[in-house]
Parts: sequence; structure tokens; C-alpha cells
Amino acid sequence: MQLSSRIFLGLFCLLVAILLLAPTLVVIPMSFNSNKSLAFPPAGFSWQWYDNFFTNPEWLLSLRNSFLIATVVAILATTLGTLAAFGVTRAAARTGGLLRAILITPMVVPGVVLAIGIYAVYLDTGLVGTVAGFVFAHTMLAIPFVLIAVSASLEVFDRRLETAAASLGAGKLTVFRTVTLPLILPGVLSGALFAFITSFDEIIVALFITSPYLKTLPVQIYSSITRDADPTVAAVGTLLFLATSFIIVAGLLIGMRRGRT
Repeated sequence: MQLSSRIFLGLFCLLVAILLLAPTLVVIPMSFNSNKSLAFPPAGFSWQWYDNFFTNPEWLLSLRNSFLIATVVAILATTLGTLAAFGVTRAAARTGGLLRAILITPMVVPGVVLAIGIYAVYLDTGLVGTVAGFVFAHTMLAIPFVLIAVSASLEVFDRRLETAAASLGAGKLTVFRTVTLPLILPGVLSGALFAFITSFDEIIVALFITSPYLKTLPVQIYSSITRDADPTVAAVGTLLFLATSFIIVAGLLIGMRRGRT
């Protein structure tokens, strides 16, 4: 009975994985289509859409913009979110719960509502179509993910270790750097990764605050779909899928290696 249950659960998990991967598995062959259309199955084999991506200045510029903005957002959101997680977890239960509810609001409020509010503020402050505008908006959206990831690490963190280090003469900064941070580092790194992905993939707010002179990769993809609808979009999706898969596999391998040691 136990063996049959394991087989059933394994098959069920495999089915769920196939359902999740099916759209991506369709996009990959579409990126090699020889015709100028997003058709499946592809009519022929061609590398022209990958060549178009790597030689088109608009695509490369939008990729650079997204990478730059997402990197800055990851740094800011990780710093602010980690500090917020410390404040929430070490405050009184009622106060911490209220603060947590307020800080995760950007995850609950519909993206269009946030986009309209941000756009209205940016019109008055001149931040529409600027790198700073994208960074501020995406940092606000990414902080809740960092807060949740770091808070999860702090919930299982033994504060007696900090007390022991302090009793041996270590200052607060030394305790944080040598005791606290190494132990919660997996949560911090997870939060940073979520913050980067949140910014890199964000489209709703970006559509409101973009300009002809500053486009992120998701905005460029949306523009290409509505204007050209050629398989370059599928090529971009395939490259992003491969890059994401590489990061996930690398993270799993590192985690398995650390677990063995």
C-alpha cells in the first residue's frame, strides 16, 4: 500500500510539473521558427530570431536596463527588507503583526491600483521614465518578498547565540556580522533573488512609468507582441528560461553540497 501511494504521488507530481512546463516547452520550438509568426508547430528551423535579439539595439538596451534596475533594486530591497524583518520579528507580537501587515501591502493590493498611484505621484515629481523612478517603484514591490524570506530565517534563529557572543565582549555590529548574518544568510540570499526576479519580470507598473527613452525587457516584449509579433519574443523567453533553470539547478547543487558537509 505504501509503495502504491508513493507511485501515485510521484506520477501526480510529474503531471503537475508537465502542466507547469508545458507553456515553456511550446515556446522553445517556436523560437526556431523560420517564418515570421508565432506559430506552433514551427514551419522550419532558423536561428534568425536569436540573431535578431543579439543584434537589435532596442532589445539589448532593454535587457541592460532591466539588469541594471533589478540589480540596484535587489541591493536596496534586501537591505531595507532585512532591517524590516528584524524590526517585525523582535517587536511585540501585536505591533509586529501590524507592521508585517502594512509592509506586505504591495503584495495584496492589485498591481494596476499601485501602478495608477505611482504614476500620479511620479507625474508631479518628474520620475516618469527615469531609472530612479523604476528603482523606487520596484523596491517597494520587492521589499515584501525579502521581508517574508528573512523573517522565516529569523523565526528559527536562536537568539541565545547572540547573547553568548555579547557576553564574551562582542559589540552589536560584531555579533551581527559574525553570528547573526551567517546563520540567516540563506534567507537573505533568497530574498535578494526574489527581489531581483520581481524587478526583472515586473510589467504592470513598468508600463505606466516607462518612456520611449527607457524601456525594460518586459515592456519591450509587450511592445514587440503588440507591434511585430515575431518569434524574437519566443527567443527571449527561451533564453530567460535557460538562465533561470541554470540558476535554480546551481542553487540546488550548492544546497546539496552544503547539506552533505
